[in-house]
Amino acid sequence: MPISQENLTAIDEISNRLASESILIQVGKDDGLIPIYSLLGELIELAGDDSAFLAPALEVRSGLDALLDNAMPFDEANVSKVKRLIDWLPMAVLTRRAEDDLPTWDEDVLEVRDGGVESAAAPVAEEPVPAAATAAAEPEVDTSIDTVLDLNMEENAELLAEFHAEAVDHLQQIEAALLVLDEEPKDADAMASMFRSFHTIKGVSGFLKLTPMHTLTHEVESLLDLARNNELDLTPSIITEILRSRDAVQAMVQQITVALEQGVLPDEVIPVSNLIASVKRVAVPRGTEPAPVAAAAPAAPAPISFADAAAELEAEQEEAAAPVAAKSDAPAAKAAPRRANVVRPMAATATVRVNTEKLDNLMNVVGELVIVQSQLMESSRDRAADSTDDGSTLTRNLTQLGRITKELQHTAMALRMVPVKPTFQKMERIARDLSRECGKKVSFHVSGEDTEIDRSVVEEIADPLVHMVRNAMDHGLEDPEGRTAAGKDVTGNVSLNAYHQGSNMVIELTDDGRGLDANKLLAKARKQGLIGENHGLEEQEIYQLIFHPGFSTAEKVTAVSGRGVGMDVVKRNIEKLRGKIEIESELGIGSTFRIMLPLTMAIIDGLVVKVGEDRFILPSTSVQMALRPSPEILSKVQGTGEVLDHRGKILPITRLHQQFGIPGAIEQPTEGIMVIVESAGRSHALLVDEMVNKQEVVIKSLGSFLQGLRGVAGGAILGDGNIALILDPGALFDEAA
Repeated sequence: MPISQENLTAIDEISNRLASESILIQVGKDDGLIPIYSLLGELIELAGDDSAFLAPALEVRSGLDALLDNAMPFDEANVSKVKRLIDWLPMAVLTRRAEDDLPTWDEDVLEVRDGGVESAAAPVAEEPVPAAATAAAEPEVDTSIDTVLDLNMEENAELLAEFHAEAVDHLQQIEAALLVLDEEPKDADAMASMFRSFHTIKGVSGFLKLTPMHTLTHEVESLLDLARNNELDLTPSIITEILRSRDAVQAMVQQITVALEQGVLPDEVIPVSNLIASVKRVAVPRGTEPAPVAAAAPAAPAPISFADAAAELEAEQEEAAAPVAAKSDAPAAKAAPRRANVVRPMAATATVRVNTEKLDNLMNVVGELVIVQSQLMESSRDRAADSTDDGSTLTRNLTQLGRITKELQHTAMALRMVPVKPTFQKMERIARDLSRECGKKVSFHVSGEDTEIDRSVVEEIADPLVHMVRNAMDHGLEDPEGRTAAGKDVTGNVSLNAYHQGSNMVIELTDDGRGLDANKLLAKARKQGLIGENHGLEEQEIYQLIFHPGFSTAEKVTAVSGRGVGMDVVKRNIEKLRGKIEIESELGIGSTFRIMLPLTMAIIDGLVVKVGEDRFILPSTSVQMALRPSPEILSKVQGTGEVLDHRGKILPITRLHQQFGIPGAIEQPTEGIMVIVESAGRSHALLVDEMVNKQEVVIKSLGSFLQGLRGVAGGAILGDGNIALILDPGALFDEAA
């Protein structure tokens, strides 16, 4: 009987735990002996009656049995068998999931039965070559390894799909571990996690004959083997080399992404030979003289990162910004389409990978169910009003349906939620690279990275965060001399935090730098003609000026920022997500940028208002209050039009019936309702006939015919079956102006 997918997931977790425990084992010591023996017992139980899986585990446990019976420590033969099993297990799980033949367990060689595919030239069970053996001679650059990945899609398509999903997870773990080790080089957990990830990628890439990837990860694993055995200290330069190697592996994984999703095989070489030489050069144990460097090796391919994506976005605005990562003389890898974030399963949790299209379809069906439930409730109220029957039974049943619908809706939404951790991890990497490029010492703090948000939102928020982190590092933080003169610690602090607040998610980026100078911003805005000489603005409105296209107070343009391009992109992208951004700043103390986003893009909590016979929906997050105005607070200002004096603040009035040409609406403001709506630091008063109710509605696309309608974000079907337009306050204000 084949092993179930659930058991295979559990075996994969045991494989990782075995690899972690194996870090401790040494010939002549019994460290890790009992935990490994226990894990083998779990493995045997999960394998059931699959003899191909059982045989290796039983053989290894038999050897450990003998050691335990005689109270003996590990010997060389048993250490070798344990490590060979750890090499073998990931490939075995991979092939079982793809319903392919298992790699055989043999004393001398691993091969795939009946398939005729032997192990790669560098066997996956090969032990890392001690770097000490290569330190005596200069590392040679073997350019023959720089070849296009041969994916052999006809035979390996299913195996590659499994490997790709796991590789994405491992690359995220590697980057996270490296950022920890950059701060704490002796962190054992981070070291074990990174070694395990490189070890797994090395083993499976060797099995799939992805030679460039296999060779590079093998050399990095050799370096890490020295570090975990305390023979080598992980210096910032060594961590940089590992990061560059990780980026090269990511570029190759992205080539696999393109092949799997678009059917386009790799046609570009990702150079790894110079990286391999660089890794060998730094993999020198303590007390060993490093090899002489004959010539500087060209840099690795420029890493494909969110920073590059941001630079491309700026280029679309006809302003190029240099990428964050290290400059490269080697040809950069072509950027592949961005994939959805993959969440690493937690230990002992049964998980299943689901195609995102299926989740989207589920949300659509649940949305239709919510609409029908609203219509049934509306019908029951009409029936109760027209009938002498109190309809208590029908009402009770509909109330129960409403509870079930709400629970199903929340469950379906939860399926789309992913943590922001991978995105925050990218920001840590960007901050690390920028601190070196800008010559600043920076401590980057992250909290709330496990906060969850809709998958589509987390993908779109990456580019705005890149721009904001770049500005915080370049403009926000002073250089070391400036911080010393200001009486601050030479190391600047930048923190990124996420948390839930009601039905929204909040992301805060805080720095302890120079802060925003409101007077300087105001003077620059007047110089550029953005506001009049006598036009007064509140502090929050002044801060919002930095989001104007082309606006910058930088005294000089750097490779990172200063062109006035970027913050307008931030604002546009956040408003596209129906979010808003606020700024708090104190000159000389620092700044906080606060982004508020809806948890999901599929459902909105809105206020339904009526204008004439039509109804509109205003996002609840934008509505501040509503009032029936008295004549004394209404007036007209030349050049501005109708305004409302609200608690001493003059607000422009927008008449929705004029904006959309609606007949039969209330003309006199004193007879209607003024809804105070805020967007991007600006407040307006919207004149409506009446407020209907507040409810959650499912957002529907308007289709291509109405797609470009200014001031409208989408549509929704109400309980009575009628359609209401969902308003976009920011665009509505711009259109009215």
